[in-house]
Amino acid sequence: MSKPMWAGRFSKEVDSKVNAFNSSISFDGRMYRHDIMGSIAHATMLGKCGIISKEDSETLVNELEKVLDDIESGELQLDMNAEDIHMFIESVLTERLGEVGKRLHTARSRNDQVALDIRLYLRGEVYEIRALVDKLINVLCDLAEKHTDTIMPGYTHLQRAQPITFGHHLMAYAQMLLRDRDRLEDTVARIRENPLGSGALAGTTYPIDRDMVTELLRDNRTMVNSLDGVSDRDFCIELASTISIIMMHLSRFSEEIILWCSWEFKFIELDDAFATGSSIMPQKKNPDIAELVRGKCARVIGDNMTLLTMMKGLPLAYNKDMQEDKEAIFDAVDTVKLCMSTFIPMLETMTVYKDNMRKAAAKGFINATDCADYLVKKGMAFRDAYKITGGLVALCIEKDTDLEHLPLEDYKSRCELFDNDVYQAISLDTCVNMRNSKGGPSPESVKEQIWYTRNRITYPGRYTTVAHNISEE
Repeated sequence: MSKPMWAGRFSKEVDSKVNAFNSSISFDGRMYRHDIMGSIAHATMLGKCGIISKEDSETLVNELEKVLDDIESGELQLDMNAEDIHMFIESVLTERLGEVGKRLHTARSRNDQVALDIRLYLRGEVYEIRALVDKLINVLCDLAEKHTDTIMPGYTHLQRAQPITFGHHLMAYAQMLLRDRDRLEDTVARIRENPLGSGALAGTTYPIDRDMVTELLRDNRTMVNSLDGVSDRDFCIELASTISIIMMHLSRFSEEIILWCSWEFKFIELDDAFATGSSIMPQKKNPDIAELVRGKCARVIGDNMTLLTMMKGLPLAYNKDMQEDKEAIFDAVDTVKLCMSTFIPMLETMTVYKDNMRKAAAKGFINATDCADYLVKKGMAFRDAYKITGGLVALCIEKDTDLEHLPLEDYKSRCELFDNDVYQAISLDTCVNMRNSKGGPSPESVKEQIWYTRNRITYPGRYTTVAHNISEE
């Protein structure tokens, strides 16, 4: 193995165990493309600023492009004995170009180099995650369109509360994911900042043009302070936090899917391709995918905590502790992509049992609020109507019946305002269809939510409120 680039100061070889402990190429090797992208921009700038000759600059750029092609074709394999991906690529260039290869690191430190690489890598990953979020939102919209009139019970405290539709329930998750999408957009704006040129911590005496590099890399801006440039990992923490929230939303949805798959609910059934069996109980069909997503949420939250805890005690500027940023953020990125890639087809292929949802909605007195509202619309104060309806529910429990089948004379025994039209007022269809306030569960309201959600993806930033009239577009 060749000596490390920094070996000049040292009089003896580093212990082999220290080399293994210090090495990061096993996980930062995935950034080879981004390291080369940054080096191409840096070499271009060095040549244009006259820091190295134009000929050397062009030679470096051409050879860096060849190294990239060789890695991607498999002709060049990463050396797992190298300290990191940055040293590996530089050593390959030096072997191929001799003295010219050694010029690449002029006016650059590994500190600002690695800070750039991880930003470039995460920039691409955020766009991939956002594409998956968009796909999941569209799947939810597709499902919601099919179930705008599929009545089911809505819950609070996991107790049946009021009637809603399955489409309404699905669109609640679509709104969560829209917020996740916004957070990804906010995060990537701060990822797209260029730290290159910060040097080890104090910039450089060479007449570099940092803004040129920023433009070549299509970043938003050049980082203002060189200490911050090499020591900032806020963007990793912010992305891990955003991913944690996405995973929390998937976990909540998974919990409901797990409940809905049970025989106690039987609202849905997962496709055989997205369920597993038991090693001993032949009748079992387990929602293992949803359970794994729920479990992996904890893993991603742990990645976020790793980053926060790693950074909380570090003085400026760079410290080797910061090498720990990569495994944590890479794991969070890999996990959310894996979970979403599995979750999306699981939803697309599930079977919805509309009749079971409707039967569940018919139980539990979930139309009691509508019964109280019936009295309010006839002039009674809500609190009085609430008390009377509560007494009627107690009477139904005593008589083992429900509000729909309670005789009119029992209604009138509690309040003379009741008449035959109460049965229409408390029917499940009326309860849902009349809840047409903005954001409500009525079919028209859910269609409006779907319209708004699809347009938020197609025209981000344009749609800030639910449209009043879906026929306008």
